[in-house]
Amino acid sequence: MIIVGLVEDMERLRQHMGVETWLVLGGSWGSTLAMAYAQTHPERVSELILRGVYTLTRAELDWYYQFGVSEMFPEKWERFIAPVAVSDQGDMIAAYRKLLTSDDPAVQVEAAKAWTIWEGETITLLPNPDFSTSYADGHFALAFARLENHFFVHDCWMEDGQLLRNAGRMKGIPGAIVHGRYDMPCPVKNAYLLHKAWPDASFQIVEGAGHATTEPGILDQLIRATDRFAACSLR
Repeated sequence: MIIVGLVEDMERLRQHMGVETWLVLGGSWGSTLAMAYAQTHPERVSELILRGVYTLTRAELDWYYQFGVSEMFPEKWERFIAPVAVSDQGDMIAAYRKLLTSDDPAVQVEAAKAWTIWEGETITLLPNPDFSTSYADGHFALAFARLENHFFVHDCWMEDGQLLRNAGRMKGIPGAIVHGRYDMPCPVKNAYLLHKAWPDASFQIVEGAGHATTEPGILDQLIRATDRFAACSLR
């Protein structure tokens, strides 16, 4: 399974670097992989910092790609579903799979841009034109959308709810959870549930933020967390 392979790639990297333990930090999909690594190799994680917690349950995928965020951004959702036939809109992830693997390169690029722009324009609390511009680049969009969609079609090769269910394996690992109150891709509820299951981590909801690391409140809390753990390691 790919998720297992990625976790073991991280472990091989740790061994290659010759370190016994390390601080692991991940945001969004990175938080998913960081949790999977920490639950597999807890003895190798000195501290764990998670931003925009993504437990990748079916409910989270449906919230972002089927119904939920669509109610928050109706005009953007309309553009997202535009490339998809009405008959296929009951499963948007599967529908995009067909478009992104179409025999027609133009169809692929159109779908890729719609997929990535939907994400780029909904990950910040306030509109950020830089995301709209960069995510609309066809070369970037095709690579990004194909990779992300491929993972989601396969539920990232994880059982539904496994990361929250196995959170007890992270017991004793000092941590920090940083999450924007208005994070659209990753509802704050799951970060809260993780904190309850893993009380060794501090839990900071950033009230004026969405999902992106670039938002000032998110970045500030990440710097504070890394500085705090760095200070502890120097004692």
